[in-house]
Amino acid sequence: MSRRRRSNREVSLPTASGWMVTYADLVTNMLCLFVLLFAFSQIDAARFEEVIISVQGAFGVLDGGSALTPEALPGGAGDEITLRWQAEQRRLEEIMGKVKHYIETNELDGKIQAWLDERGLMIRFLDTILFDLGKADLKPEARVILDNVAEILLTVSNRIRVEGHTDNLPINTYRFPSNWELSTTRATTVVRYFLEQYEFQPTQFSAAGYGEWHPVLPNDSAENRAQNRRVDIVILRSAVAQEEPVRADLLEGYEEGGLGE
Repeated sequence: MSRRRRSNREVSLPTASGWMVTYADLVTNMLCLFVLLFAFSQIDAARFEEVIISVQGAFGVLDGGSALTPEALPGGAGDEITLRWQAEQRRLEEIMGKVKHYIETNELDGKIQAWLDERGLMIRFLDTILFDLGKADLKPEARVILDNVAEILLTVSNRIRVEGHTDNLPINTYRFPSNWELSTTRATTVVRYFLEQYEFQPTQFSAAGYGEWHPVLPNDSAENRAQNRRVDIVILRSAVAQEEPVRADLLEGYEEGGLGE
């Protein structure tokens, strides 16, 4: 009996039509859209405020030309964010007024500055008002100044960041191999003074050293370098404050004998 010979031709299975692929993409996109709409309907006003402040500080307006404002948010969240932002703005303005009053009454113009920016309230200590050149020990008169500033800061619940800056003149000592160490130690010295002398919460503070790399003016003259040697105390807006606990290893890096005389 002869056997039936198998065909060498491959059997072609039916494939999906092109319109089915397009339809599947459309359904997927619609699913993503509805998920986003649901997320917006459950908006967290505090978290969205952080996004708004960050975007506004970086760009000001969106690509489409419309400013991102709290009023544009759904579900009444915009009104809540606006009220919170305005209340904090008033508090920062009040604190700035106290700082400026202290500056004026003690004839410290040109040595201490205070202004508001997108990060919060900036209090700037210029040149050698706190530290001698190449040093990170507080001068006696600096302690008096910080005592007065501390009395103002005690009324603040915002996070506070202390930032140290130097000019571009090189330093290479046993204690400060570079301007990085000098600027960081100056910042942590101020933080440590506040924490040791006053009842601040350590978690309220953070310290940062930027060395010579964030000058406000070109380091091409003695006058400009004096402007670049500075310590900034920044009272951060609640929307931009980051989780930055004080670096314990930096605070413990001091020589025996505390902050120096």
